[in-house]
Amino acid sequence: MYHSIAWAVIDDCMDMHFILDEMEIQAHPFALCELNGACDLDLDKDPLATLHYVLAGEGELVLPGRPAIPVRKGSLILVPALKKHVLRSFGQVQDPIPSCNPDKLKMAHLIHSSESQDKGQLIAICSRISLSLRQMENLIDLVQEPIVEYQAGEDACEAPIRRLLLELANPAPGSLAMVRALLMQCMIELMRRRFNDQHGGLEWMAALRDPRMWPVLRHILDTPGEPHSVESLASLAGMSRSGFAKRFQEAYGSGPMELLRDVRMRRAATMLLETDHPIERVSHLIGFRSRSAFSRAFEAAIGISPQKFRMQRKN
Repeated sequence: MYHSIAWAVIDDCMDMHFILDEMEIQAHPFALCELNGACDLDLDKDPLATLHYVLAGEGELVLPGRPAIPVRKGSLILVPALKKHVLRSFGQVQDPIPSCNPDKLKMAHLIHSSESQDKGQLIAICSRISLSLRQMENLIDLVQEPIVEYQAGEDACEAPIRRLLLELANPAPGSLAMVRALLMQCMIELMRRRFNDQHGGLEWMAALRDPRMWPVLRHILDTPGEPHSVESLASLAGMSRSGFAKRFQEAYGSGPMELLRDVRMRRAATMLLETDHPIERVSHLIGFRSRSAFSRAFEAAIGISPQKFRMQRKN
């Protein structure tokens, strides 16, 4: 339920307490990754942001062209949409964990084992994440870089891990709802810790506190298929073109057209997987005048053509 607060009031009081209290977070757990021994598990590009919560083991998460991200028990890693990545286990033996049955919760069980003699496991639960605020949907599309939070060794980390393992090992009525609630709690904790960190991956939240940037962000997220330009968005903000471009860069960390491009590609990927729309129809819905122009842009951003993306993911 959204509270009926006037937009003028929101603009005046859009502080971090308000944002966190009003933001709606939804977690959709879809898989449990189990790596036995020292091995890698390839995780394909997903049209939605993915939260990985490491329940056991030690290793790293690898994205192309980036330094490997160390992970261990208690690590929370939010991976932006359409980022191919690899979960790697070092195979180190740690405390034993119960055998899990995610299939009983309608979750995939992604198991990969090495041929080495290493007996250690890395276990991570994977969940798609969505964020909304005051009827502004798809806020998760603003996340551009992986966000990592380490909770290992903290007492606050142990309780949710134990509870998640219990629900996964002994599924009962309400277990899936409990898993969702625990993952939402983890996501809130990640955001709360990173809010005031200028390099914490949530810099875009600063734009939500700027009454000039708020309507622009909402317009881009709500209507990515419209023929936006820097000039039209600057007009919406009531600013000059140069002043708007500078302020947007400062508040968000990239230019408005770069954000628009990323949002369009993510929406296109979602439509390719969740609808049967012809590719030409998808291209028009996200603002391209021709299928060929869309296909070129999609392949440049994702690495494969829209048709191949749809076929690979649906198969």
